Amino acid sequence: MINQERIKNLLLELVRIDSVSRKERDVAERIKQICEEMGAEVEIDDAGEKVGGNTGNVIARFAGTIPGAEPIMMSAHMDTVVPGEGVKPIVDGDIIRTDGTTVLGGDDKSGVAVIIEAIRCLHEQSIPHAPIDAVFSICEEVGLLGAKHLDLSKVRAKYGIVFDSDDPGFLFTKGPSANHFEFKIFGLESHAGVAPEQGISAIRIAAEGLAAMKLGRIDDVTTANIGVIRGGEATNIITNLVSLRGEARSLDEDKLNAQTEHMIKCLTDAAEKYEVTVEGVTTRGRVESEVTREYYAMDVPDSSRVVQLVLGAASRMNLEVRTLASGGGCDANIFNRKGIECANLGTGMRAIHTVKEWLDVKDMYASAEMTLEIMRLNGEMARGTAEG
Repeated sequence: MINQERIKNLLLELVRIDSVSRKERDVAERIKQICEEMGAEVEIDDAGEKVGGNTGNVIARFAGTIPGAEPIMMSAHMDTVVPGEGVKPIVDGDIIRTDGTTVLGGDDKSGVAVIIEAIRCLHEQSIPHAPIDAVFSICEEVGLLGAKHLDLSKVRAKYGIVFDSDDPGFLFTKGPSANHFEFKIFGLESHAGVAPEQGISAIRIAAEGLAAMKLGRIDDVTTANIGVIRGGEATNIITNLVSLRGEARSLDEDKLNAQTEHMIKCLTDAAEKYEVTVEGVTTRGRVESEVTREYYAMDVPDSSRVVQLVLGAASRMNLEVRTLASGGGCDANIFNRKGIECANLGTGMRAIHTVKEWLDVKDMYASAEMTLEIMRLNGEMARGTAEG
């Protein structure tokens, strides 16, 4: 059994430590201290230097008690989205919520708390277990950057679990590929009152292109969004430059490629409609498009070791866990690409990325109990393999 009061208090402590992306040092040092006190060999890698942050990923290696057992990884990210500074958690019975001015940070400090509590219980209850690599990543919320720059030479495990979703009754085994877009739309500046016919409005081109775009839920496996628009200096100037930032995601590569081409074409078609000649010089509207692959899809089969561990542990606890596809990306996308087979298990976080974020501690307790059983079952399987 887990210690419910202890894991709850740890979560409350962690969410009060500011750790927005690229500023995770304080929480990283606290997690490092806790893991060292639990007997782990802990390192902080150089991922922070590579992404402009003030700390790297925390990698805590715990010794196993089963000779020859393969290490297993458990991972959660330390960073939060904004507004995430000065968090004041409100405890209302089993619900922990934000005070409405910041996010709570249960995404993903509930995952951190689950990992630490499960390992504590393994030690306290002398449960035989495999070696554990606990990876606490930075900058997940700004492009999975910590996972992308994780120093794999410090990680022994080749399979594991990421704790970074909501309901512990779901194990996310499939996740989308994602493209990130940077669009620059060029027009021609002119005085809006004196000579508007001599200008080309980049804002108008952007508006027409966006109006033609399919955005939001495209189909069952594809989504798209334009999330940032910048442009314009004054109301009396025809704007000559607008920048857009957006994304598209899909579980299907062909559909992702089609959506990407569609979004580029909408802006290009809009720009091509505009042309003006001033003093013998002809200017046409134009678009520069930069597409970056944010991350690749993950697809972990139900037959995999990690999925069978989770389903087996749930069965022993008379619980039902379903494998699902997610529309979101997480560190598991990157780890699978790097050769660490893993799936994403929930911890109870709700309304994430909003100032209405909340968490039901009963869900977090359930996630921690299941994690403890997963580690127990994994140990039994490893011991059986060693003895066989």
